[in-house]
This record gives sequence, C-alpha cells and structure tokens, in this order.
Amino acid sequence: MASQVYSPSLTVAVRYRVLIVILACAAGLWAFQTPGVHPITGRQIAGVCGAGGCETWLERPEREQEENPEGALDALNLKAGMTVADVGAGTGYMSLKLAKRVGPGGKVYAEDVQPEMLQRVRANAAKAKASNVVAVQGSYTDPMLPKGQMDLVLLADVYHEFSEPQKMLRGIRESLKPDGRLVLLEYRKEDPKIPIREEHKMTVAEVKTELEAEGFHLAQVIETLPRQHILILTKAGR
Repeated sequence: MASQVYSPSLTVAVRYRVLIVILACAAGLWAFQTPGVHPITGRQIAGVCGAGGCETWLERPEREQEENPEGALDALNLKAGMTVADVGAGTGYMSLKLAKRVGPGGKVYAEDVQPEMLQRVRANAAKAKASNVVAVQGSYTDPMLPKGQMDLVLLADVYHEFSEPQKMLRGIRESLKPDGRLVLLEYRKEDPKIPIREEHKMTVAEVKTELEAEGFHLAQVIETLPRQHILILTKAGR
C-alpha cells in the first residue's frame, strides 16, 4: 500500500492529499487505540499480575498488615445472604473472606480472565469448604456476571490493570442491582512513600473522572486502611 501511495506517477497535489488523509487516520487511531493509556485521563494502565508468580504476592503473609483486608470488608457493611462478586479474584484470597461474610445463604462470584487462577480459586474454595463461591471465566471486556443480581462488586487492587476499563465498567454496571455498589481498593497514588509502582496506584481524582464517565457516582471515600483508598460507587442517578 505504501508503494502505491508514494508512486512517482501521482502528482504532488494528489500525494499531498493522500498523505493528509493518512495522517488524520493515524491521529484518530492514536487517540482511540493507544495501548496502555486510559483515553480520558491519560493514566498508564498497568500490566496484569499473572499466574505463575503473582500467587505468592497475593497470598503473602504480610498482606494482612500492609492492606488490612478484614478492615476493608468491615467498612462495607456486608450482610448474610448477599450476592457479591470479586472481579479479578486471582487465587480467591478476597473471595473466601467475602464468602464468610455473606454466609451459606449468599453467593460469591469469583471472576478472573486467567484459567490458572480460577483453578486456584476452586481448589482454595474446596479446601475452605466454601460452597458458596462460584468461579467465573471472564474476558478482558466483560466480567460475564449475571445481570442485575449483584449487591456489591469488589475490585481489590484490580481496576488499574483493566486493559479495556470502559467496557469492563459497562459490564459491571449491568451486573449490579439498582442499589448495588461497586467498591475499588486502590493504593494511594497521592502518597509517594507507598512502595508500589506508580502505575499500580490511583488517585481519588482519577477514579472519579474515569468511573463517573461510565455511569457511576463516587459516593464515599474511606481512608482507614494503611495504604489503600476504599472507593465506594453507586449507579449514577440514584
């Protein structure tokens, strides 16, 4: 195609017009398809914490002290019988904690895009006798959750890794009940002393800008954790 565009048989004027069209198209593609950059905030999207190494990080003993996950769940006022989802569940570390909170009458959808992680979820749930945990194979654009059934969807250190954040948020929004909540746990980018790579942190402003553009309302920010924001969002208009 390039040899045809720049053929000597084309007049200078024609070549110039073709070049302008090509540059305009390229600019449009750059604006909408730049890999690894959020199209609204320009935030660098982090790489996925993958199977074959990430398991150790997710289940490190010091996580209890560094993140206080039980404290995070305490702040969410979870009740027995709720239907909740742990999107980007990894090994099921948070899924099992959620399962205890909602009890045998509730249900936890543990979603991940990596089959190897879902194998770990199933194995860990079986070991813990958590029969209310259901492993869900999602995609990079859709969490594949039942529509309109979630009381709460949790993204624990996950949202900043979404390669298609807008599409994922639309799927999550569809999965929530009218009064359902979306909760993000994200390391504070505002604090340079927190020893996490910059692209694995988020500011409150970034979350508000990105998620409110997709039909959510940032209803509450809780700052009781050692290193993370607790960001609670509802469907806009409620």
